[in-house]
Amino acid sequence: MNVYQSIDDQLKSLLGLTHAPIAITFLDSVPDEIPEFGATYPAPTEDGRTGAVAASCVFWTKANDRTFATTPSDHGNCSVGSLTHGFIPLEEAATRADVQAICEAKWVNPEIFPHIPTVSERPESIVYGPLAEASADPDIVFLRLVAKQAMQLHSAVPSLQFEGKPQCHIIPIAREQQTPAVSVGCMLSRVRTGMNNNEMTCAIPFGQLQDIVDALTEVCAADRLVAGYASQDSVRFRE
Repeated sequence: MNVYQSIDDQLKSLLGLTHAPIAITFLDSVPDEIPEFGATYPAPTEDGRTGAVAASCVFWTKANDRTFATTPSDHGNCSVGSLTHGFIPLEEAATRADVQAICEAKWVNPEIFPHIPTVSERPESIVYGPLAEASADPDIVFLRLVAKQAMQLHSAVPSLQFEGKPQCHIIPIAREQQTPAVSVGCMLSRVRTGMNNNEMTCAIPFGQLQDIVDALTEVCAADRLVAGYASQDSVRFRE
């Protein structure tokens, strides 16, 4: 068993994950050994937006079952995702109809955009796939969590950063700032990915993952002991 399969097994066992951990890797060239995502693009919008999927966050769900490489154009339909992943600059994103629409809806204040974390160097490819299938260290391990799992992760990582919209900006927080981050989600992403309304997401720098797994082992063992105590103590109130 390789290290990636081992960490995958530990995370699923400790947290009881419904969805397997995903490996995300930023590359400066399109890898020959990994199949491209492959998709027929729909007709572009008036401002030229189209792509392989509706938004970069959709690749998180597509990577549950297979490993694939994406190119910048694959991400092109969502200007926010293209911005956070380093594919386009803020000046270009600001001209796009989708960004203008969310600002006009007052979903976000335009003043936040210069402060949204972004990937600093434009990648030529981003590879997604199950962590268990990884053949080299990824940049980020991505998790889909519910409240209990986020609670346990926070106990293991007290400095865990909690974020809101846009959901995808936890990716550059983890990659550029080397800070594990959880997002409570955003409506754009929930609609596009179809994620369960009870789910949150988490991005963890791979280099910190083993230490986090070790801390989680202690946290979950302590939780089991406390749960047993609480359950036994509660019996008095049912008598």
